[in-house]
Formats: sequence, structure tokens, C-alpha cells
Amino acid sequence: MDKNLEKNIAVNRKARHDYFIVQTYEAGISLVGTEVKALRQNKINLSDAHGLIVDGEVWLISLHIGFYDHGNINNHDPLRKRKLLLKKSEIRKLTKAVHEKGNTLIPLRLYFLKGKVKVELAIAKGKKIYDKREDITKKDMNRDLDRKLRIK
Repeated sequence: MDKNLEKNIAVNRKARHDYFIVQTYEAGISLVGTEVKALRQNKINLSDAHGLIVDGEVWLISLHIGFYDHGNINNHDPLRKRKLLLKKSEIRKLTKAVHEKGNTLIPLRLYFLKGKVKVELAIAKGKKIYDKREDITKKDMNRDLDRKLRIK
């Protein structure tokens, strides 16, 4: 994918710390005009958002897109649920994966691709506390090793 055509809006940094990422999908998202304008102003909070499959449709819940500054009375609801646009085959795979114990749908990032807003959606499995500790110790060890190699 050409990086020149892609511009990140928001990244869910907490997701990779709290979950093991099993598989990722790219999905479109159904938005209203003031939401897109608010996204261009980076008024978004991805950290609490998650995906939900209802009646063969994938929805993004708890995604907070703030109000557009120059919006009027027709401004959007910041916490409304938003429909994700995926192929039927992808929705079937997601449904099957989510019904397995411990799996959930988490948005990793929102970005513009050729003028359209896209969501990187992941099938994720929750980490236990000891898994998080192991990740932290690995990062610390790698950081120490890098420091020692830089000194020499």
C-alpha cells in the first residue's frame, strides 16, 4: 500500500498492550458530514471502542467523535454506533471468530485512504496481567541491549 495516499487519524495504542492481535481487517465506516470534518480536526477517542456483530452487520460501539467546531444544530451525536462496511465473507469470518471464547473486535486505527475514512479492525484475545508483565520485561531487555550496542 502506498503510504503517500494514507494518513493516520487516530491510533489505539492501548489495544496492543491489552490484547493479542489474531488477525486484522480493513473496513469502511458509515459517517455523516460533520463527523468527517471533526475527524479532520482530530477530535476522536478510540481507546474504549469495540466492535459488535448484530444481524449480520458489524457496528462500532463507544467510538467518540467530538463535535465539529463550525457545526450547527444538525451536528452529530458523539457516541452513536457506526456501521462498518465489510464484505459478507469477511463478516462471516468475523462472526465465527468472535463466537470463540475470549475473542473480541477492537479498532486499531482510523485513517484516510484516498479521501475515505477506513478502520483497521482486529480480532483480539485479551491478555492476562502476567502476559503484560512479560511484554514489559522483553521491551526493557531489548532497550538495555540496544543501549549496550550503541555504547560499543
